[in-house]
Amino acid sequence: WVEGAKEGIVVAGGQREGSALTQLSYPQGLFVDTLGTLYVVDLRNHRVMRWTQGAKQGTVIVGGNSRGAGGNQFDYPFGLSFDRHGNLYVAEQDNHRV
Repeated sequence: WVEGAKEGIVVAGGQREGSALTQLSYPQGLFVDTLGTLYVVDLRNHRVMRWTQGAKQGTVIVGGNSRGAGGNQFDYPFGLSFDRHGNLYVAEQDNHRV
């Protein structure tokens, strides 16, 4: 919601549940950086997505390689954060790891 707005604006997803770059499936944690870029944990697609301001679709920045325990896979990620150096940390449920 933009401050003072009477209604909100969809900035990510909003195209029904799915795995396309315009869709999310159970979005969880999110983070907005100083440039207004939005990062979203896409729980059931096992990935982290990024939307730049005004983008019509997101970009998979990590995961999205089906559910699993590999170094490039997640098993129900649900939270994320960045440190001051720009490193991304993702907490995931079923692999019990960050």
